[in-house]
Amino acid sequence: MNVLVEVNALSKAELLDVSAAGPAPKRIIAGFGFWIFLLSDIVMFSALFASYAVLAKATAGGPTGAQLFDLRNAAMETAFLLLSSYSCGLMSLAINSRHQFGTFFGAVVTFLLGAGFLNLELREFQDMIAVGASPQRSAFLSAFFTLVACHGLHVAVGLAWLVLMMIQLSRRGFQQVVVRRLHCFSLFWHALDIIWVLIFTIVYLMGVLP
Repeated sequence: MNVLVEVNALSKAELLDVSAAGPAPKRIIAGFGFWIFLLSDIVMFSALFASYAVLAKATAGGPTGAQLFDLRNAAMETAFLLLSSYSCGLMSLAINSRHQFGTFFGAVVTFLLGAGFLNLELREFQDMIAVGASPQRSAFLSAFFTLVACHGLHVAVGLAWLVLMMIQLSRRGFQQVVVRRLHCFSLFWHALDIIWVLIFTIVYLMGVLP
């Protein structure tokens, strides 16, 4: 969020001076590029949601969402991810105050909750495949696995990113580039939480309706 604040804090005159003097500062370029990445990710997920909405009833005589989905498991996944968003927010506050222990503690809690979410999701996939509800079974299942697994892949990438950032923080401290990357991670993680809330609502809650 600080990246966006830095961009907004620049006055029109300062922006004109920057453009006249040459390339924009690296923090501005990095912040702008990261927002483009997030927006492109949102566009991709929008397409996956649209595909799922079209194919949700195309079960080809196979099992439906009402027969497959376990709302208790999905609710636990949601709780894990929302709690990880809260711990990630605490981590961001610790970063702003340059509190190293608080930053590491928030990162560890975020990682554990994210890993717990992935574990529940993988178990769900295994249980579905075990009863013959694989992605090849129907267009509905293909759309389901593509959407949910794509989000899960993003979570896995986010966890790997978080580990790398903690290594950088332990070696380099609160350097400006490290802080900027940590704030970018925080934006990425909160975006994943928002997408999951949509998945939980559109896929799971609406999927169990007759």
